[in-house]
Amino acid sequence: MKIIITKNYEEMSQVASQHLLGYMYRKKRVNLSITAGTTPLRMYELLVPQVKEKSYFSDVHYYNFDEIPYKITKRDGITISDLRQYYFTPAGVQESNIHVLDHENYKEQDNRIAEDGGLDAILLGIGADGHYCGNLPGTTKFGDLTTRVDCDAEMKVRIAPHFTDINENPDFYVTMGPKSVMNAQNIILFASGKKKAEIMKRVIEGTVDEAIPATILMLHPNITIILDEDAASLLTK
Repeated sequence: MKIIITKNYEEMSQVASQHLLGYMYRKKRVNLSITAGTTPLRMYELLVPQVKEKSYFSDVHYYNFDEIPYKITKRDGITISDLRQYYFTPAGVQESNIHVLDHENYKEQDNRIAEDGGLDAILLGIGADGHYCGNLPGTTKFGDLTTRVDCDAEMKVRIAPHFTDINENPDFYVTMGPKSVMNAQNIILFASGKKKAEIMKRVIEGTVDEAIPATILMLHPNITIILDEDAASLLTK
């Protein structure tokens, strides 16, 4: 495990972008699974001019690792829509390099990735409850591959802000499970802000506990954790 502590969100975003670029420059097909959400927004702003119109990145392929579908409308789900808006479209990533996970093909995700050579790296954010991807406490088991998670009333409230029409709030979502994530050759976990300090201390310095999903990531042989000083402020080791 490698831990990188940066001064602030800006520096954390710069380090994360450079870390991803390090994989992207390899002279072979590179398979990356990257995160949506708020943490990577500045990182994507930094990556876009580095990637746009660069033909030498034509062999970099992208996979979303979870998806919240629309219940009624047939359209891209929340995760891939955000990735398109903040990175794929402004960076000019070719559609053939975007491998969409959705509610119709999730059972094929693990085999598809394996057939494509496996994930070289997966970039993860973390929630204050210790979740990553769609692996929230009480939803998946450490041995799960890509799976469907049914939404209870609490989960529906949690994902409701993603939808302007509440009728589109789905009854389920799909996610790469812990075993799928751990199959990646490299994991990059990043976090910013004091609101993430407590969970980062628990994940890094605590014990592996299925009730705190991200603790399993500490067993990965090639994990890099990128934090700003606020997110690392409670670490003692």
